[in-house]
Amino acid sequence: MTTNTEHLMKGALVGGVINAIINGAINWFQVKGKTEIFITVDAISNSVHTVLGGAVILATSLAAILTLISYFSVKSPKKPPFYPKMLLLTLRNTFFAFGVMVTLSIIIQRIAGSVAVSPITSVLIVALVAGVVAGMVDYMTKKELLSQ
Repeated sequence: MTTNTEHLMKGALVGGVINAIINGAINWFQVKGKTEIFITVDAISNSVHTVLGGAVILATSLAAILTLISYFSVKSPKKPPFYPKMLLLTLRNTFFAFGVMVTLSIIIQRIAGSVAVSPITSVLIVALVAGVVAGMVDYMTKKELLSQ
């Protein structure tokens, strides 16, 4: 690995951990009074809040927001103009996060069915999703920006 790649990976790891802590804390305030939360339920649409249902929305919005933040925080003469390259990169990262999370949710539902977990387990799952999405999006975006 080059020094630049190592630097990008360390930055992505730090950003992922910070996002995991922040989004885990936010999720805690949403679920702290509940006795159990379903990871998924056996339906495409439902009125019940599920862990992975919320994680899909979180991953999608984080991917878009963090791609934009990465673009505007990078100071490089090689940075491309926002339109069309970065707009398309933002859409790519957003659809990638959405697709992976929906696919993961469907597979878990198919294998495990409707499983209820404690609020702390829900927080840990959401924090893991937020951390992985934040780290991957930060790394992929900055690598794309700096490889021009």
